[in-house]
Amino acid sequence: MIDKQVIGPGEAVGGIADGDTVMIGGFGEAGSPIELIHALIDQGATGLTVISNNAGNGEVGLAALIRAGQVAKMICSFPRSSNSTMFQEMHRSGRIELELVPQGTLAERIRAGGAGIPAFYTPTAAQTDLAAGKEQRQFNGRPCLLEHALVADWSLIRARTADRHGNLLYNMTARNFSPVMAMAGRTTVVQASSVVEPGALDPETVVTPGIFVDRVVHVANPQHESELVASGARYP
Repeated sequence: MIDKQVIGPGEAVGGIADGDTVMIGGFGEAGSPIELIHALIDQGATGLTVISNNAGNGEVGLAALIRAGQVAKMICSFPRSSNSTMFQEMHRSGRIELELVPQGTLAERIRAGGAGIPAFYTPTAAQTDLAAGKEQRQFNGRPCLLEHALVADWSLIRARTADRHGNLLYNMTARNFSPVMAMAGRTTVVQASSVVEPGALDPETVVTPGIFVDRVVHVANPQHESELVASGARYP
């Protein structure tokens, strides 16, 4: 088996190139890989398409990546939240594109991408503004939209525990999008609070098998977005 552990967040995000598509896990703060995102800011790749549930808060994490001008397009469900300003400013000025996707549809598009399913029909958002330009069909008299699967060049996610082979456990709701993003990323990078030796994890409890993971970096004391925002932190 391959030892997938790398030295630090900077090495973990090495190779992300201008114009790449990057999935970033998290549901608001829960599960957001802050250290990997900050390492990506330091790395400097631009023109990125980012797929995430939301568009960040304050001036740290994903919001800081957007403020740095490195994101050309967001594909997300919640571009606005109580502490988000960076995305709105960039979007109003035409510096970032938005593809708005209902949350369940977003999760299923990512899951489908990881499962090799190219597209599916859903009644969600039919007969709304989000239906513009999409193929529609009737199923049992109900209008449905054709939604295409999402895959990414990279997935950046956060886990509670990983072993060196990439098998993962998550911390309760911090799990959120991470398992499906791990499957849908061509290269999946994980920051884990704890890294253990192979065999230390009960295989019956593993959520994401190591076959979906390419790089593991140990971040023993990960930062929390809400604490950073409350303190007025800014990155870099």
